[in-house]
Amino acid sequence: MAADRSVEIEVRGTVQGVGFRPFVHRLATAHGLAGDVRNAGGTVVIRLRGDGAGVASFLRRLAAEAPSAARVGDVRARDLPVGAVPVGGFRIGGSTTSAVGVREVPPDLATCPDCRAELADPTDRRYRYPFVNCTACGPRATIIDDLPYDRVRTAMSTFPLCAACAAEYAAPADRRFHAEPVACPDCGPRLCWWPGGVEGAEAFAAAVAALEAGSVVAVKGIGGYQLLCDAADAHAVAHLRAAKHRPRKPFAVMVPDLAAARRLAALSPAQERVLSGPAAPIVLAVRRPGTPLAAGVCGGSAEIGLFLPYSPLHHLLLAALDRPLVVTSGNVSGAPIVVDDAVARAALGTFAAGILGHDRPIRSRYDDSVVRLLGDRTTVLRRARGLAPAPVPLPVPAREPVLAVGAQLKHTVTLAVGTRAVPGPHTGDLSDAAAYQAFTDTVERLCRWHAVTPHVVAHDLHPGYLSTRFARSHEGRRIAVQHHHAHVAAVAAEHGITGPVLGVAYDGLGLGDDGTLWGGEILLATLTGYRRLARFARAPLPGGESAVRHPARTALGHLYGAEELGGARPDPRDAAVLWHTVDPRTAATVRELVARRVNAPLASSAGRLFDTVSALLGLCATATYEGEAAVLLETAAAPYGPVPALPWRLANRDGLLVYDPAPTLRAVLAHGGAAGEVAAAFHTTVAEVTEALLTEAARATGVRTVCLGGGVFANRRLTTDLLDRLPRAGFTVHIGASVPSNDGGISYGQAAVAAALSAKE
Repeated sequence: MAADRSVEIEVRGTVQGVGFRPFVHRLATAHGLAGDVRNAGGTVVIRLRGDGAGVASFLRRLAAEAPSAARVGDVRARDLPVGAVPVGGFRIGGSTTSAVGVREVPPDLATCPDCRAELADPTDRRYRYPFVNCTACGPRATIIDDLPYDRVRTAMSTFPLCAACAAEYAAPADRRFHAEPVACPDCGPRLCWWPGGVEGAEAFAAAVAALEAGSVVAVKGIGGYQLLCDAADAHAVAHLRAAKHRPRKPFAVMVPDLAAARRLAALSPAQERVLSGPAAPIVLAVRRPGTPLAAGVCGGSAEIGLFLPYSPLHHLLLAALDRPLVVTSGNVSGAPIVVDDAVARAALGTFAAGILGHDRPIRSRYDDSVVRLLGDRTTVLRRARGLAPAPVPLPVPAREPVLAVGAQLKHTVTLAVGTRAVPGPHTGDLSDAAAYQAFTDTVERLCRWHAVTPHVVAHDLHPGYLSTRFARSHEGRRIAVQHHHAHVAAVAAEHGITGPVLGVAYDGLGLGDDGTLWGGEILLATLTGYRRLARFARAPLPGGESAVRHPARTALGHLYGAEELGGARPDPRDAAVLWHTVDPRTAATVRELVARRVNAPLASSAGRLFDTVSALLGLCATATYEGEAAVLLETAAAPYGPVPALPWRLANRDGLLVYDPAPTLRAVLAHGGAAGEVAAAFHTTVAEVTEALLTEAARATGVRTVCLGGGVFANRRLTTDLLDRLPRAGFTVHIGASVPSNDGGISYGQAAVAAALSAKE
């Protein structure tokens, strides 16, 4: 037998709210070890005493056999004097608030198989109870007030445990041992239906009846209110669109299981794994033709956003209705998801047939996460419920706490402490007053959870962003990070890259360091700096940044005033399709703005070029949501396989290599084929141009590592093409995985840059 040994072990990672302490108790007991385990801020501290071989085996198994929802990051063990740990069994001790570094807050977890079985078992005391959960599932981040994660610091503190739940909570062998949200019909939250005031099963039945009748119903979800309707009912879908002021943006569809999902979309094994995983995000997949969904659900997109029930209430609704449901954020388009009961009645009760609520408060606002798979690569488009606020590593540690406040659209914030960055959940468009309040609330909550005061605030260069104005009110040090550098840095940092990369930053608009608007850039970048190597040609944006909503005006800007790089500009008279959507008065106004350079700033934007081609092909003259023109362009191309590129050329201007799209646009106007075929050829063109720009950049710099960042890489066709062709050309290619490539990843990129710059000082 090995000598008696005592150790103290500190475990960092996602180790609270995931059944980690009960797991430690079982593991220690199995090895016959004495001691205790407790939460200490955001870490778990274990003290062990016993046979040395047993202690060694415990340490080997601690990370390898941890609960599936846990993420064991750092394990530090130090020997103690043998007598420092008393003998006499192993226990779970009280929590303390001390912690060093990032305190990991567990994301919400989808209902586990054991709880689903209880939900459907008529003999179980939690049969059809819509708040069933255990240590493996249920609400976490959305109910936490503060750390360490104990019931008294959650929204469940006002629900005293009944005798049966208290016994489960205290029993080490029970899967509800120290499950903080544990509840049952006798002691937990209850459903309610408004108007009418009925509760429990009657409230649930009222919601089901309303949905069966073709109405829209508001439901209080895990991280906010949601709006539901029958996805096959065209009238209900149209009513929901009108109420949300969301004319064409696709809706997500919830289905009861994978079999139902397969009937609506062609799913790969990787997509099915993500759909049914504990994060339960919305997964974008290519929809099958001829599905029973209402025509208005997908808004003209070739993809459908599918997700499975992730809360007990969702499971009960889907089982009762036995049909796909539109499940979308409970808000009006542009505003954040509603979390307050009174606000829900005022904002949603005017058009919803009723509200299925409950009395468990929502402490933190979390929308649903959205992901797309490119082969086996998972790319996150919206990082929210189930994914946030799990931390992301920083390759260069932050010497002092950094708050990065992001951009304007698809807004997020990130708090960086030491080697970890914590991106907050998706907020939305900061131009909405409620979204700005959600932004400031998130800042306060992240700082409180992690017990830090930021010494550095990183922000965008754009002075008009509300996030930039917020940063300027900070009394400490401020670091401005150029928008596209942040895009590239986010991808590089997530993949642990600190050396030089070739950054492909394609998006709508971002302020460049020369005062012009950028968006089609090739950068030579590290985390601490960048140099612009190449760009797309500049074209005026008539009406300024409002041109984003008017692709037809953007197209006129290209036709009337694009940068001249030696080639003939397309003749506006050839844009026959465009003239069906633009009246002569508007065209004359745009022409005058461009000629006088009044409210028509120049932009080297890849995103706006996609808008231009979409408008020239008659696909989208006015956009009802950001990216709509590009979505419709990609949808039109979907039926076509590989198509040869349209003509293109590169030019040199002021030491930069520049893609001149004039030959491309002339070919778009002259092409006699179907709009979809031209759209497919345009995608090939952009991929070819990108490869050519990178080849020249690699020749000049010797760098062959590429990071793709920016909202344009939400385009599946273009991104897949580049991920295929660039490695064949000898490049190593990275794209955002757990951090969005769009503006939702800007704050993480800002944090990585600020940490690296501070480390140089």
